[in-house]
Amino acid sequence: MNFPCVLCAFFSAAFVALTALAAEPPELTTRVKPVLRVDGLPFKDLNASGTLEPYEDWRRPVAERVTDLVARLTLEEKAGLMLIDTLNAEPGGRVPASATDFVQQQKMTRFIFRNPVTATPDGRPSPSRLRGAQVTPREAAEFTNAIQELAEGTRLGIPALFKSNARNHYDRDARGGINEPAGSLSAWPKEPGLAATGDLAILRRFTAAMGAEWRALGLRGAYAYMADLATEPRWYRVHESFTEDADLAASILRELVLGLQGGPVSRDTAVALTLKHFPGGGPQEGGFDPHYTFGKNQVYPAGRFAEHLKPFRAAIDAGVSSVMPYYGVPIRATFEGVTYEQIGMAFSKQIVTDLLRTRLGFTGYVNSDTGIIDTRAWGLEGRSVPERVAAAILAGTDVLSGFNRAQTIVDLVHRGLVPESRVDAAATRLLTEQFALGLFENPYVDATRADAIVGRADFRADALDAQRRSIVLLKNSGALPLPRPTAARPVRLYTLGLNAAVVGDPRHGGYVVTAGDATARRQTVHADTDRVFIRVEVTNPRDVTATYKHDDPATGGARNPATGRAWAAEDATGVDDGLIFGGALPAEVDLISFSRMAEARSWRITPSLADIRATMRECGDPAKVVLAIYFRQPFVLDRASGLRDAGALLATFGVSDEALLDVLTGAHRPTGKLPFALAENLEAVLANDPDAPGYPAADTLFPFGHGLTYP
Repeated sequence: MNFPCVLCAFFSAAFVALTALAAEPPELTTRVKPVLRVDGLPFKDLNASGTLEPYEDWRRPVAERVTDLVARLTLEEKAGLMLIDTLNAEPGGRVPASATDFVQQQKMTRFIFRNPVTATPDGRPSPSRLRGAQVTPREAAEFTNAIQELAEGTRLGIPALFKSNARNHYDRDARGGINEPAGSLSAWPKEPGLAATGDLAILRRFTAAMGAEWRALGLRGAYAYMADLATEPRWYRVHESFTEDADLAASILRELVLGLQGGPVSRDTAVALTLKHFPGGGPQEGGFDPHYTFGKNQVYPAGRFAEHLKPFRAAIDAGVSSVMPYYGVPIRATFEGVTYEQIGMAFSKQIVTDLLRTRLGFTGYVNSDTGIIDTRAWGLEGRSVPERVAAAILAGTDVLSGFNRAQTIVDLVHRGLVPESRVDAAATRLLTEQFALGLFENPYVDATRADAIVGRADFRADALDAQRRSIVLLKNSGALPLPRPTAARPVRLYTLGLNAAVVGDPRHGGYVVTAGDATARRQTVHADTDRVFIRVEVTNPRDVTATYKHDDPATGGARNPATGRAWAAEDATGVDDGLIFGGALPAEVDLISFSRMAEARSWRITPSLADIRATMRECGDPAKVVLAIYFRQPFVLDRASGLRDAGALLATFGVSDEALLDVLTGAHRPTGKLPFALAENLEAVLANDPDAPGYPAADTLFPFGHGLTYP
């Protein structure tokens, strides 16, 4: 008799029995598989064997359950775990035909949900894979439940995990593949706005609201948040990062992990985070983005590599579940004696295994960015798809985003190009998250409650308060707060870019409002106007950026002055066509001062700079003018633009007219602080190192942390 084995079995059984006495049974929901009762307790019979297997036993430690399940998986099932791709609902929340292939044939369990969620869907089909059809909260919940039911019906009943890009922010130009519109969800300021509040209590309210709303929809994972530092003002994704300051970013990311995950993932976790973009996507050469072939390079001329790691360290120490490397290629990047190979981050063993896992101690799983295999394999462009898959897996990447062909991984193992032990390690990391979240016991949500939870009144109230607190008063020569109107002395406002009904709402004081943009032609400012209030937004108009084509001599074929080659010199297949992820035409990325943007094709200032200047002239006294500017990026308020002459300047980061009016009227005193510095001139931006925050004092208009208030 083998006494050690007998003793192990005895103590294991005793441990399970004791655990059962102490542990409360989790909520179990099932739609396909039967429920077993063992020792008077319920368990899901996920493989329908009629016997309680270790992986089905919620009393056992997660690691023990994972080990048991991995041993039961076929190679095809393990390969399927390593895939994640977009799976959107059709109008009405209907399940698309692709779901059956993904779940049953490809053995996938992770999906990206990109449907806008709104109380009033337009009923139109999905315009693209990156932007799903509009659905109601209930329809979204019913859809994720339907996919969970499909997953429960598979051989081993492994539950699905839905992820989404950020969607709880006020953004009138959300881009599919980057972020989602808030729709019915509570709309908080954009990420720099949350940083501008400087208040961790606001972050806690934010995570409470987001966690409840996402959980109600069946979204238990997030491609969020960006730990990238906003050190390169020309990079169009600054609006998704929090700040240029590494220490502030670290404190924010730590709070997000604690708020949304509760630390390491557990059954109490609302949303498991995928932190991005390791090792920090902020320092993009020339301000270009590596979604595009002309923006592959990530550079550190100031030698600040270590600073960009700080937010990741904080999140890892707090227990973040997953980390996403960026597409970018490190150029002459050296850290602690290591010079990094010039290939995309997800393909680099030096980055993923040596730096992230070994040096930083990360133990979760690595989730690639979307499309690294088929379209954005920077550094491996000449390699085949199987070679790219092998490179990513061997580097340490555990799940491939935007890829849905399990057979590719299976074939690599059979050919001896990827050891099955490496696939087992990935499966172990991935399943650990699903077990820890409690999805094996309860993957479903109560769809009948989704409409009531999403956009709940208290969530909206907290979001509006955060918007108010994010607004930064840059300058005030006495124009603010607005004087209070009385019956004897009405106050007349002239507005551009605002909803006149909101401005004139009696709860804000009962102002007499002239909306200068109420007609196609701007109205003239009346002589008796007391204040001029202009809300300014800058966008990259899609009707212009959509004209970019790799084979068009005027756009992709135009010469890049930095290289002497065409912008599309490395884009033979049209990967960049349409610039669908955002940003200006590459020839105009540098032009982020208001004077230069006004002259450019792919920058649009609303109202136009010409209208703003004309309005300021007509009012007769620039001191009466209030400008509220949305700094989606750290735009340059150049002297020639004339915008500095306004009596008051406010910086906003995704706020509603209601929040603005509360600050303008003094109902809420401005408390926000700049999350990044604003340059004195465009030359300072062009001369600045992309990995370094701020500017020399002589080149700084408003420094990081600047913000005034009312007396």
